[in-house]
Amino acid sequence: MLCPCGSEQAYNQCCQPFIMASKAVNTPEQLMRSRYSAYANKQATYIYLTYAKSSQVEQSVEDIAQWAAQTTWLKLIIHSASDHKKNLANNEHAQVEFSAFYQLNGKIWLMREKSNFAIEDGKWRYLDGDVSDSKAYNKPKRNEFCFCGSHKKFKQCCAKNL
Repeated sequence: MLCPCGSEQAYNQCCQPFIMASKAVNTPEQLMRSRYSAYANKQATYIYLTYAKSSQVEQSVEDIAQWAAQTTWLKLIIHSASDHKKNLANNEHAQVEFSAFYQLNGKIWLMREKSNFAIEDGKWRYLDGDVSDSKAYNKPKRNEFCFCGSHKKFKQCCAKNL
């Protein structure tokens, strides 16, 4: 099975080792991808544990699990990731900008976010994010081009995940 994060790698070679805590995340982009894969695979505990402590106060595993259960995650596109090595050396925050496509309540949604990450106890953690776009799409017909921008027909792209 391919990893939901869009890396084109097998899930067990990509995000699963991070989610199962058998391998440590080394970059903010890896954390972003593994959090997306955790949402896609309904792994609420991992998502909660990857929040920064200051952000965990506003979350609960139950709320995360409920949101994950309501959604079907279709596609992740990483637009940019800041240079984490430079940020780590300067003890600054890092950012990853992404678009995520998901299905909720019978509609397909796009969310574009610039996520903020920081090192906490020697590990990358998700602080928060600034959502710049959130909109619903009408579900395309099978032979129409996919809404995600892949230039593939819907039936050969995101429809496979529904």
